[in-house]
Order: sequence, then structure tokens, then C-alpha cells
Amino acid sequence: MRVGLGYDVHKLVAERKLWLGGIEVPHSKGLLGHSDADVLIHAICDALLGAAALGDIGKHFPDKDPQYKNIDSKILLRKCGQLLTEKGYRIANIDSIVVAQQPKIGPYIPQMREVLAATLGINIDQISVKATTTEWLGFEGREEGISAHAVVMIEETRTRTT
Repeated sequence: MRVGLGYDVHKLVAERKLWLGGIEVPHSKGLLGHSDADVLIHAICDALLGAAALGDIGKHFPDKDPQYKNIDSKILLRKCGQLLTEKGYRIANIDSIVVAQQPKIGPYIPQMREVLAATLGINIDQISVKATTTEWLGFEGREEGISAHAVVMIEETRTRTT
């Protein structure tokens, strides 16, 4: 078994859609980024890549590369899953949390879990998504941005390639 930790943050801005966990969440602002800026998926990607010692999301999908401009982060997540498979790993579980004062994320968690599981080709019971506020403290509390944290466990499926 191997463990990976991921973290991501993006600034909230007007005139952008808010994507979290692969779904559009209704809100007056969205997250600023080169891609669709889905902080939850980006944190999960970093955790998966880190668990397999494959670097981070910026190494594999650099924000200077125009092919990733406004890309759907589910595509990046699917590619991260494929990289793990190629290296001889499978996902045991994912635990994640979105930190945002607004909007309230709870009602969207079941759909996020479904989308994440389908994107990675794993069972929904292998994915936990939680949400919290900061009680109006920090940049999340001031509604300047949203962050996400993820921890994953992966396991070897065969002798890995080097």
C-alpha cells in the first residue's frame, strides 16, 4: 500500500462556471485557472500521482501548454488513473474535502462521488467527498477562493515497470 496527499486552491471570480468534483455547481462565481479549475479533481490528481511517486499535476499537465486551456478536469483525472494502471497500481480509496464558505457543497456530494467513480472506473464506495467551511476565517471564509485536500491509498497489482 502507498499513500498520497493532494492539495489545490483557486481564486473565485465572476463570469466563470464553478466546477467541483466533475460537476457544475450553481454559484455566482467560478474558479480561475488555466483549465476548468476544479480544485477537488486537481487535489485528487496530485494525491494519486504522489502516491505512485509520479510527480504532480503541473508536471503532467503544465498550465503553459495550450492543449490544457479550459480542459475538463475529468480528462486529467482519467489520465492520472491510466498512469497508475500503467505503473502497476490500483486505487484502494480516496478521501477528500472541499473547503468553501459558499456555496454549500453537501447537496452535490452524491453526484460528485458518482462522477469521480465513473471517471476513474472504480466503485463509488471507494470515494469519500466531504465539505467544510472555515467559519468566515481565511481566504475561503472571505469567499476569495476554494481549496480542496485529498488523501489516497493505492496498492500494487503486479510487478511495477520502472
